[in-house]
Amino acid sequence: MARKRKLKLHGFNNLTKTLSFNIYDICYARSKEEVSSYIEYIDEAYNAERLTNILTDVVDIIGANILNVAHQDYDPQGASVTMLISEEPIAAEKLSNTEAPGPLPDSVVMHLDKSHVTVHTYPESHPENGISTFRADIDVSTCGRISPLKALNYLIHSFDSDIVTLDYRVRGFTRDVNGKKHFTDHNINSIQNYLAADTKRRYQMIDVNVYQENLFHTKMLLKDFNLDSYLFGVDADDIPPKEQRLIVEALKREMLEIFYGRNIPKGMKLM
Repeated sequence: MARKRKLKLHGFNNLTKTLSFNIYDICYARSKEEVSSYIEYIDEAYNAERLTNILTDVVDIIGANILNVAHQDYDPQGASVTMLISEEPIAAEKLSNTEAPGPLPDSVVMHLDKSHVTVHTYPESHPENGISTFRADIDVSTCGRISPLKALNYLIHSFDSDIVTLDYRVRGFTRDVNGKKHFTDHNINSIQNYLAADTKRRYQMIDVNVYQENLFHTKMLLKDFNLDSYLFGVDADDIPPKEQRLIVEALKREMLEIFYGRNIPKGMKLM
């Protein structure tokens, strides 16, 4: 196979590549006290300090220097972290934009360009049925040759992700030495190509892609369902079978509504 010739640019790479990553962790807490305890637990588990550490690893994976960090824990709940980043020129030359999974948490390597990384968390609970939902919104935006998709696997493994929605977009253009515009500098037909094999096995996934606009969207729903994994402060064996069935239905309804982005009418049979 002929080797692809390296693109020669006029000036620097002006392309902006943005990965928007939303994860949801679903839990059932039976009483108001358990709901309160869950929100307190999740708020501490994903406080601004831990989120800063996660984003620092992301910056390392895509190879950047951190210029500035702003972080805040909110009252009564939630946290935010914003990092301004700059390119690491030496590391950038060693990285590839090929469609392949990025590293997992135990194999982090260096790489990033100039832009920003942000995360915001939203712990909340249903007012009646005991369902609590933790959401984290993460944006990784780079200006230059490197794609933030390399941080994808690390982010999925850094959170307890029941549902994940992913959006990737390449914006703007860069110009070569002959004046020709290039609206992307790497081939991509699905975000799934950047996911590790174990992730693909664990999740049901749907793509909605607009190739001509360089817009890529993937939704992920965890396949396995173990009730004990979704209960807070109680074991499934301590709950009567009839109540277990009602809890399972409420949890699955919540997950499917988030996955499909619409409310499911009561009485409709769930998968």
